[in-house]
Amino acid sequence: MSFSSELANQIRYRSPILEKFDALLSPRSDSELELLARESAAITRRYFGRTMRMFAPLYLSNECINSCAYCGFSRENAILRVTLEIEEVAAEALYILGQGFRNILLVAGEHPKFVSGDYLKRCIRRLSSMVPSLSLEVAPMELAEYVPLVHAGAEGLVVYQETYHRPTYADMHLAGPKKNFDWRLDCPERAYQAGFRRIGIGALFGLWHWREEAMALAAHVEYLLRNCWKAQITVSLPRLRPAAGDFHPTHPLPDREFIQLLCALRVTFPQIGIVLSTRESEALRDAVAPLGVTMMSAGSHTEPGGYTGQGKQNLHHTTRGRQVAAVGDLAESQFAISDERPPHVVAARLRELGLEPVWKDWDAAILNAA
Repeated sequence: MSFSSELANQIRYRSPILEKFDALLSPRSDSELELLARESAAITRRYFGRTMRMFAPLYLSNECINSCAYCGFSRENAILRVTLEIEEVAAEALYILGQGFRNILLVAGEHPKFVSGDYLKRCIRRLSSMVPSLSLEVAPMELAEYVPLVHAGAEGLVVYQETYHRPTYADMHLAGPKKNFDWRLDCPERAYQAGFRRIGIGALFGLWHWREEAMALAAHVEYLLRNCWKAQITVSLPRLRPAAGDFHPTHPLPDREFIQLLCALRVTFPQIGIVLSTRESEALRDAVAPLGVTMMSAGSHTEPGGYTGQGKQNLHHTTRGRQVAAVGDLAESQFAISDERPPHVVAARLRELGLEPVWKDWDAAILNAA
């Protein structure tokens, strides 16, 4: 049994946990929302203390064979693209390490010609002695393809379903392997079976009605906590940002409801990690950091080579999958970030808020010692 085969029933026949979550999403007055936020903050302190795990994304490639209406990397978009060589990846990682990070998320578009399993394995092996914690946000793979990546040194896998609403998913994913809704939805379970110790999921808010997305996301969390209980489960609530292709959210999630959703997740699922990226503004990030967030990025770049300018010599312009001469000096980003503060400024602000930035919380030596 997999979550894709249970999704409809999970939403239709709600468990007591999902009934509680649904009630927390109902419209609330300002005073009621404040009470929810206080409860969320108290639960977070009880389970995680006053800590904030810090991470940075490192984009390997913006090549992609999928046509996704909302994504800057979509093959339909005429953008500058590049796939970093292994030593270019290492140079980007060294810069990120110099900013204090010890937790790096490797991100890439879906293109087997450029971002193969062997390429990812070589990237992980090159970085594993430098970076204590490596996670992946790449195209979904078979179980057997994940195992070598775990053995190479990757410990986490992130895969967002984008939208849990099947008709909207079909409308948004026009061509390419990403059209397969169930294959993507069952990816976290394959990752768990392969041995990843951290598994991250999420929905891209703005594609469908936020409450319906939230209920499906919560059902997925409940399922993974029950069936993948040895792994740490994290949840992200990304909202659509400007990107190539000029897609506009059809069902935006306002700030007030975003905060309510975040707090409702924390109260319902006290043990999960909640991730907040630089998609959000610095004002909002500062406001919600103490309420339920346990993991934040800072100083992020969402284009390959964005930190150090690597890959310039291999830039090429791609139009509908066809390469033409390059005009420009930097690959284009997946989306525009909002919070542009450097990591040390974000860390200082977290301390002002009574939180302690945690740059390293894992090392493979722990397993060797065990």
